[in-house]
Amino acid sequence: MTERREIVDLLNEIFEKNELILATLSGPRTQAHASKVVIRPLVVKGKPSYQITENRQQQAFHHNLNSESCCAWLQEHLEEFKQTVIYTTSADYQILIGKKGNITLLKKASSKSSKPVMHNRKKDYLLQEGEYIPFLVNLGVMNQEGKVYAAKQDKFRQINRFLEMIEDVMGHFDLAHPLRVVDFGCGKAYLTFALYHFLKIVKGYAVNMVGIDLKKEVIDYCQNLSFKLGYQNELTFVCGNIDHYQPCEGVDLIVSLHACDTATDAALEKGVRWKARVILSVPCCQHELMSQVRHEALRPLLKHGILKERFSALATDAARAQLLEVLGYQTQILEFIDVEHTPKNLLIRAIKRPQFDEEYRKVALEAYLTFKTMLQIDPSLERRFREELELNKNINHPKATQ
Repeated sequence: MTERREIVDLLNEIFEKNELILATLSGPRTQAHASKVVIRPLVVKGKPSYQITENRQQQAFHHNLNSESCCAWLQEHLEEFKQTVIYTTSADYQILIGKKGNITLLKKASSKSSKPVMHNRKKDYLLQEGEYIPFLVNLGVMNQEGKVYAAKQDKFRQINRFLEMIEDVMGHFDLAHPLRVVDFGCGKAYLTFALYHFLKIVKGYAVNMVGIDLKKEVIDYCQNLSFKLGYQNELTFVCGNIDHYQPCEGVDLIVSLHACDTATDAALEKGVRWKARVILSVPCCQHELMSQVRHEALRPLLKHGILKERFSALATDAARAQLLEVLGYQTQILEFIDVEHTPKNLLIRAIKRPQFDEEYRKVALEAYLTFKTMLQIDPSLERRFREELELNKNINHPKATQ
């Protein structure tokens, strides 16, 4: 029989040497205890930490602790479970605790050769395969061991690319207050859950997130998953139309990924009117300008349906980006993910300028008017801001090219 002092010394040694790969506690002694606990290493704000995931009544609750606190937590709660399995870089340990509190310690060669996540992560803000990530498991992207399914590799790459873009704009937010995020057209919410996981679980920021979609069954699914994961206090889902949604307070980040056709313009309008600091939009199905765009010199291009469709989509995004410049944002159009993985691969990134510059606005508006007049287009986003765009009476509309 093993003495408790031996277990305490073993745990202290494992955490002091940073050897932990994975620990699981199972077989709760009472219903008051979690049904299962999983402990994994990770990085929070650039520092090695440990994530404790407690499963209670079909919900997962997460909290992150430093090495010393995690070791103390494990020692305190060890006897609440009949079995604890600890995988380390040097050995595997199985701790069995009987009804009378007698302890048995079994040791065998290490079965997991990989280093903890905190050592092999190339970028601490990217999700790594091999790491158990609850929302990805529940959404069918990876299995319980953290292996991404072959059919979901593209989705996994898309999620990571999206988080890279989020990391790039984090310096534009005031993180002293909860980060307020609205995701328009969230769908099944792969990226919504990814964003929450990145901001809250990985980075440790306070957040207040809302996902919006028109499909009630999708929203019900996402809301149930949020509750199951224990996210419901900070991540909620609403069934409704983009045009009609009004937040209870201001918004810092607007996300609109694959909102169809002019629904993208509705999301952009909301972001501008709410003075969002950052807007990230991946347009989809840009049909509006397909029937509008025309120019005699472009006839060789526009007479081919497939070329006209692609050109119209690019013209739509160019017009949107330029209008956002006029409305006080610095914009870029970036490749969201390689075109081999999805044809919907362009992202509009708009960052609010700290100060209004009338001269810059005038130049940007002149460029927009030249562009729209040449192609004889009347974009939805312009119509939504027609009053604001006509405030400057000194802008002369160029004559159309026939």
